[in-house]
Amino acid sequence: MPGPITIFVDADACPVKEEIYRVAGRYGLKVFVVANAFINTPRDAMIERVIVPAGPDVADDWIAERAAAGSIVVTQDVPLADRCVKAGAEVIGNTGRAFTTASIGMALATRNLMDDLRSAGQTTRGPKPFSPRDRSDFLQALDGAVQKLKRDGFG
Repeated sequence: MPGPITIFVDADACPVKEEIYRVAGRYGLKVFVVANAFINTPRDAMIERVIVPAGPDVADDWIAERAAAGSIVVTQDVPLADRCVKAGAEVIGNTGRAFTTASIGMALATRNLMDDLRSAGQTTRGPKPFSPRDRSDFLQALDGAVQKLKRDGFG
């Protein structure tokens, strides 16, 4: 029988933490807020702050080792999203973009191309500023992911 739904947040530079807390509270879901530095979180037994040691990919590794079917991962990190999708987790970007088995290959290819261009000295634009529409899209995507997992028997 499927287990509880758990949300993992790649918390460094995550602009939608308050929205995650609100949705998790509505459904009674456990949230792990993972970062390599202190991040303020609400005083709530269902929200756990996880501070990992500094270092490349330490927070990503912590999340990826725990992501599985029945979990939701919130991240903009495409390699982390890839690892979590392969583990069976639902993965959502900060703007509501769902990373799926169908979309992750293109996301990785685009990320790698942009990395190659930057390392070759090309100037590339960063992401567009986070907007109220992005926040709304994220809320819809997170609620949709919770509903999907509930339909699949997770609780």
